[in-house]
Amino acid sequence: MNAIDLRSDTVTKPTLAMRTAMAQADVGDDVYGEDPTVRALEERVAALLGKEAALFAPSGTMANQLALGSLLAPGEEVLCERGSHIVNYEGGALAALWGAQTNMLDAPRGLLTATQVRAALRGPGHEDDVHAPRQRVLGLEDTHNRGGGAVWPLAQLDEVAAVAHQAGLFVHLDGARLWNAHIQSGVPLARRVAMADTVSVCLSKGLGTPAGSVVASTRERLPKLKRLRKRLGGGMRQAGMLAAAGLYALDHHLARLAEDHANARALAERLAEVPGLSCEVSSIETNIVLVNVKDRPAQTLVAAARTEGVLVNAVGTDRIRLVLHLDVSAKDIPEAAQRLSRAARAA
Repeated sequence: MNAIDLRSDTVTKPTLAMRTAMAQADVGDDVYGEDPTVRALEERVAALLGKEAALFAPSGTMANQLALGSLLAPGEEVLCERGSHIVNYEGGALAALWGAQTNMLDAPRGLLTATQVRAALRGPGHEDDVHAPRQRVLGLEDTHNRGGGAVWPLAQLDEVAAVAHQAGLFVHLDGARLWNAHIQSGVPLARRVAMADTVSVCLSKGLGTPAGSVVASTRERLPKLKRLRKRLGGGMRQAGMLAAAGLYALDHHLARLAEDHANARALAERLAEVPGLSCEVSSIETNIVLVNVKDRPAQTLVAAARTEGVLVNAVGTDRIRLVLHLDVSAKDIPEAAQRLSRAARAA
């Protein structure tokens, strides 16, 4: 029985065509700025995002932290939603690396409102108050992972960012799954991130590369991003082989994200009918499905699902997360649903 792996869209393996592109990549030493394929990827992503410059990084966590580190000083504060990746899944990097603290707000599906952000601002003159941290960054996430792949409505995104900018804060957008938001909304990438001072995008999730993310910002900020990347050990040498995978993915795997979104909804519709499980089908916008587990711990269902040949993750005591990706086809959906139904009965 072949396992159906729904733990994350990071579990994808490079296709044969992607591997071929990687093997044939023109490479050089990227720390010296001499890898032509890395430069091509950075220029491509910067253009797509409407930013002046971009920098290739080994991981999404590093890309986020390079951006935040370029905006923050020790003792300063980041406003963000409580479920944000930068708070929950980056090993305490904001505190450990930059000496920054977070001010976390609660929002349905992770999508803050302008009213919330405005209420959380420390107000004019707070930088002169020795008791208060200086608020410096508003961190946003699109799509929002713990919000079930929620896509920000463009007007809301713009309004929230405008409140931050008016108060003198920078805006960082964690766009690990920005590609999904772009495909779901039809809004051009550059338009979706126009309000962001820094933005990160991941290549190894929905786009299916083996590694790599890109952080984009202004040309003026690029030297600091490079210095921080070096400091964190992210300077790679013949990285063009990884960058070639990113270029291939942008050409061949971007539009197909719509298939993952359709598969997520199809799976959610089937699981919503399974006794012991509940799923808000109407909330499925992209490739993430959150399923509530009734009358037993989520980890019990995770273990039962593994026995049935489906790999899933718990994201709380009573909830599991399923993520659709290019290694799971529409033909796998009925089988995945049947196996999870059996697991629900057995758990």
